[in-house]
Amino acid sequence: QVQLVESGGGLVQAGGSLRLSCAASGSTSSIKAFGWDRQAPGKPRERVATFSRTGSTNYAGSVKGRFTISRDNAETTVYLQMNNLKPEDTAVYYCNTEDTWYRNLWGQGTPVTVSS
Repeated sequence: QVQLVESGGGLVQAGGSLRLSCAASGSTSSIKAFGWDRQAPGKPRERVATFSRTGSTNYAGSVKGRFTISRDNAETTVYLQMNNLKPEDTAVYYCNTEDTWYRNLWGQGTPVTVSS
C-alpha cells in the first residue's frame, strides 16, 4: 500500500508563492502517475496538474503558466510550485497517485488561502 502526506499549505497574499510537497511511502514502485487536485468551498474537486505515466505534464487552464508540477529523482515526492497566487486559488489541495492497475489514491489535503 501507498501512503501520501502533503505539506506546504498556508496563508499567502495575492501575488505570492507557495510550494506544496507530497511524500509517498510504502509500495512506491507501483506509482505510475502523480497529480494535484483542489477543492474550494462549495465547488467540486478539480484536477489542476498531472505528471503522467509518460512523463508529460498537464495543467488546468486556470493555473497554466503559474503552477509547476515536478517530482524528485526517486519518484517518491511530488511538488506543486504555485506562483502569482490569486484569491481564487484558495482551496484544499490534494495529492493524487495512480498505480500500475490504474487505482487512484489521495492524501489528506493541505489548505491554501490566498488573501487579496
